[in-house]
Parts: sequence; structure tokens; C-alpha cells
Amino acid sequence: MSENLTALPNDKPKPAARRKARHFALQALYQWHIAGGNLNEIESQFRRENAMHKVDLVFFHELLHEIPAHLTMIDQYIEPLLDRKKQDLGVVELSALRIGTYELCKRIDIPFRVCINESVELAKVFGAEESYRYINGVLDKIARQVRSVEMKG
Repeated sequence: MSENLTALPNDKPKPAARRKARHFALQALYQWHIAGGNLNEIESQFRRENAMHKVDLVFFHELLHEIPAHLTMIDQYIEPLLDRKKQDLGVVELSALRIGTYELCKRIDIPFRVCINESVELAKVFGAEESYRYINGVLDKIARQVRSVEMKG
């Protein structure tokens, strides 16, 4: 991958660029979950086949590689809060939960409301009807565990 992994100009990613990164990361994680494969190859494919010029590529890369790297930790937050087995969730819903949980746990620079809202929006676009409500409920509970100080503020 010869393309530079830098943020957008001024190194302050715009919210729209982050949103697009999440959008593509959800799709890439979906592909990884369903078909498996090498994450670097999936990333390369997404970069070739999609209009990525307005995407926060650093954030896309982070989500795509760090979520699988921290899957056990992420799922340990999610699983106790589910009303069904993890395997019974749709892959889109599970991927949206994993993105939100990763951000809540590992990206304290992103406000908890943004972490939750962005995953809810992903579920609205890609998930089953009304799944966004479920995503919101689970992520809210995780935020209460890992961002309690921020939520009180």
C-alpha cells in the first residue's frame, strides 16, 4: 500500500471525514466477518474501489485493524448486555456495536455521545429496521461503564 496514511489537511479530521471512515469501516468489517481474509487486502480493496478522497484514512485504517485486534476486549463489554447470543445478532448490528464500543473504550478524545450517535446512524443506514434502538441501548450501557465521569459532566 503505497498511499500515504495521513489525516486530512491541518491534521484535524473533519466530522464528515470521520463519518465516512466509519461508513467504510463498517462495510470492511462486515466483509472480514463474513468472508474472512487479510485485513490489509480488504483495506487495499476498499481504497481502490471506493471514493476515499474525503475519508479520514487514518481513522478508517485504525478501525479496520484495531477492532479485530481488540475483539476479545470489545466483545467482553458487549456480550453481557445482549438479550440474545452474540451469534444471533446481525453482522451489521454486531459491527456497529463493535465500532461504538471500540471508540468508547479506546478513543476518549471522541465524546461519548458522538461514539453512540455515529454507531446508531450506521445501524439506521445499514442495519435491520429498528436495530438502531438496540444499538443505542447497548452502547449507552457501555458508556455508563467506561465513560461515567464524562457522562456526569
